[in-house]
Amino acid sequence: MWIFIFLLALLTIAALWKVFEKAGEPGWKSIIPFYNMWVLAEIAGLPGWVGLLAYIPYLGAIVIFYIYYELAKRFNKGVLFALGLFFLPVIFFPILGFGDAQYTPAPQKEEPNQLES
Repeated sequence: MWIFIFLLALLTIAALWKVFEKAGEPGWKSIIPFYNMWVLAEIAGLPGWVGLLAYIPYLGAIVIFYIYYELAKRFNKGVLFALGLFFLPVIFFPILGFGDAQYTPAPQKEEPNQLES
């Protein structure tokens, strides 16, 4: 049983590594605790500090779902895929990482125009 759990964990880690690489980030960032949520939030188009909110009890589940929802949008997936990432990450992260989904960066916010003197 432990071997099966270990293999599922290894599959999920490898899939998250591939998701990071598809988004243009080095894969090693996916295996560092806390930092991986920071970078995942940035990949999803959110400020990095939002990823740290995932570690606050009770609020964390809401934040993680929001990050996964934004991540799914970056890969042209919908809310049902985000629910899959949230409830069945061992299935849906490999679909995202090893499948043919392409990463689309979040649109950049435009700076307000400065009045020229």
